[in-house]
Amino acid sequence: MVFVRTTPPRPVQVTAVFPELAPLARPAIRLHPRPGSPSVRDSSVGGPLLWPAGEPWPHCEDVHLHVDTGFRESLTEVRLQRRLQSGWRPGDRPPAYTAEEAALKERAAAQLAERLDAGPPWPAECPVPLLPVAQLFLRDIPLLRPPGQADLLQVLWCPYEHEPDCKPATAVFWRSAAEVGDILAIPPEPYEADYPGYVPEPCVLAPETITEYPNSLDLSPELQRMLEDWNRWQAAGACVDSSYAQYPREFYSLHLGNAPGWKVGGWPPWGRTDPYPRHCAACGEQMVPLLTIASREWDGGEGRSWAPQEEQATALDGSRGRGQYPSQPTRVEVGSTDNMQIYVCPTAPEHPHTDLIQ
Repeated sequence: MVFVRTTPPRPVQVTAVFPELAPLARPAIRLHPRPGSPSVRDSSVGGPLLWPAGEPWPHCEDVHLHVDTGFRESLTEVRLQRRLQSGWRPGDRPPAYTAEEAALKERAAAQLAERLDAGPPWPAECPVPLLPVAQLFLRDIPLLRPPGQADLLQVLWCPYEHEPDCKPATAVFWRSAAEVGDILAIPPEPYEADYPGYVPEPCVLAPETITEYPNSLDLSPELQRMLEDWNRWQAAGACVDSSYAQYPREFYSLHLGNAPGWKVGGWPPWGRTDPYPRHCAACGEQMVPLLTIASREWDGGEGRSWAPQEEQATALDGSRGRGQYPSQPTRVEVGSTDNMQIYVCPTAPEHPHTDLIQ
């Protein structure tokens, strides 16, 4: 890891105001992915995987029909467009493709036309090679609890939406890095993605350990009522803007509960649904959050308080200089700027995982 990102101190020490929340503290590691050039030996988002040459690359075996959503693009087009955007600033003359890039784009367009000429229902390639989403080494992310001698987590997904929840299908692999000999040099890739947001931008990481408290929806009715007691906040001397007097629980949710962004461990970011336990299909144990795949590292408005100290100026400015997206470095977008959470069995992480959009 070659750079550091630091979560600003929270505006209020929550356990000083509500000591009842102290037993609910959980460790989490914010990954702070930022665009870069990770290698197969690095922890990364969207980077190359330390994948054995002799092990088949995972594919999605579902049937994928080509439905013209108006968003589907080849991976070549997605990457070329991002390359142009990265060098463009509003007011500048739009950059042009290089001759090599123009040839790639023309080739991709010709391949798409050939597929469409086959006539409906335009079946997508099947099985579909999965795309790398995250690679995490235990040395960088000590909160991981791998099975056996494993020290490496690899997460991939199929960049097509799958019923019934309209989200990419995910795959989780645990392995021992030391046991990987020859490395697969050129993994297969899917021809296209349902949305550009299903193609992660290669990012290096700056892991940071923090302490999290539950989303307010995860609290008991008694604790929720406690957070809504403005007199309790005032009696503790908490410096909370009086604009929150009517809804002090909102202040907790925005600034003090679970952190936004890509992270390992911690508490779930509920919102699309109320909390409900997820149980391991193999043993019935209640599953725990492993990885949060986030559409945003922080939200606009007051949610910018979670932006790292090193990037507060950029976050507060809210502009998009030279095609950069400060709060969306991975360019991943799931749901309606939601989060996807990977859950695993706490007693046997090798049991089948599950995922959820929130």
